[in-house]
Amino acid sequence: MRFSTTAIAAVGVLSGLATAIDIINIQNRHFVNSKTQKPFFLKGVDYQPGGSAKVEKGGDPLSDPKTCARDIYLFQKLGINTIRVYSVDPTANHDECMTMLAAAGIYLVLDVNSPLEHQHLNNKLPWTTYTPMYLEHIFGVIEVFSGYDNMLAFLAGNEVIFDDDSAEASPNYVKAVVRDMKAYITNHVHRIIPVGYSNADDLKFRTSLAHYLECGDTGYIDFFGVNSYQWCGDNTFKGSGYDKLVEDYTSYSLPVFFTEYGCNEVRPRVWEEVAALYSEDMTAVFSGGLVYEFTEEDNEYGIVKLDDDNTANIMGEYDSLLTAFAAAPSEPKIPSSATNPKRPVNCPAASSFENINGNLTLPFTLGEKYIDSGVSKKTFVKGKFLELSSVSMTTDYDINDSKDKAISDKTIKAVDDVTQAPIPAGGHGINTGGGVGTGGDKSSKSGDTTDSGAIAIAGKALGWPLALVAVGFVAFL
Repeated sequence: MRFSTTAIAAVGVLSGLATAIDIINIQNRHFVNSKTQKPFFLKGVDYQPGGSAKVEKGGDPLSDPKTCARDIYLFQKLGINTIRVYSVDPTANHDECMTMLAAAGIYLVLDVNSPLEHQHLNNKLPWTTYTPMYLEHIFGVIEVFSGYDNMLAFLAGNEVIFDDDSAEASPNYVKAVVRDMKAYITNHVHRIIPVGYSNADDLKFRTSLAHYLECGDTGYIDFFGVNSYQWCGDNTFKGSGYDKLVEDYTSYSLPVFFTEYGCNEVRPRVWEEVAALYSEDMTAVFSGGLVYEFTEEDNEYGIVKLDDDNTANIMGEYDSLLTAFAAAPSEPKIPSSATNPKRPVNCPAASSFENINGNLTLPFTLGEKYIDSGVSKKTFVKGKFLELSSVSMTTDYDINDSKDKAISDKTIKAVDDVTQAPIPAGGHGINTGGGVGTGGDKSSKSGDTTDSGAIAIAGKALGWPLALVAVGFVAFL
């Protein structure tokens, strides 16, 4: 498989692109604003109204402008900069909602899977669901959402490995999905968008899986998401075990952030962990996090309750979270003592990964034709920002505050420009760990390391010598 000349040419064009909301890259073990070069710490919420079980073909949380206007108003009022969405339909239109998010200064972390058939891995029998149809869905999500500058990162999986059976069957399939996503992005997306994984809150698999997904020359992640619910009620950095959590990842080379947090064993939640998360106790290792979750569902983790008529009712925990976010530093600092460990280019022996199957031989991709030629551009239309004048920045739905008083002014305030230069054809052309075959010869060896965060390239790629870019191509040919 070879890259097109347009993909190679796109690398030289990128530096001249004008952007609306600033693109976020990765350098070493932190996210950074590509324009200001300041660290970017995620401060946000997880967002899937109705829960993942209610996902349907033809609609998702980012396809209904009226719902988006209501909720983005509440996101902005809360003071967040990122949301995570678990499931989308890539055949739906998301331009208006993504434009509103960008205008509000809000980024998206997006899971590429959904609960629907042919859109996720069976974690006990992954070979039965790792199919061309599955990969077409994943690549379709990437194709559509790569058009938006506020597309922060993709998640290749959420809690795929959470028990002994899945830990035996699925690790190398997760790594294969990461590999496939990166190959598609390299060939068909004009900029590098990080690919990561969201881990289950289980000490048995947490660190071993993180290191398994970090290493190797093929299919390595760019960041690791931790779902953690260990700070409950009135607690402390040490009493909650957050100090041990930081210790677990101190030597980790990639960015780490909470993809879910917010224990609800003690209600109402008081969000003391927010102060710790954005303090120098954690910022050397953690890049912020996402509260689970925005809307109140049956599991009772929400901060906003929705009525059947689409009225949004702010809960008390929304107010207390707003207070906690407001008290956190607006620009968290990375302590001077912070280090940047090197990412292991080569993996240790498979047997060294505790409690998981460390098999480093990856299944040959079943999505090669899409990696080579792309998905249908008619079915999966690359997203684009709209003229702000054509977007309604307010909602018709009612919103009540926590005292059940109606809010009258429900207008999203535009804080970022949404003009955007045309996106060049082809991909960015840099191999960041994609491919079509096995994990490669290096993947089962130990020893060598390279500059941490393969995706330090995201901040540095455009300044690389062409010879170094060429090395990336060789691995793919």
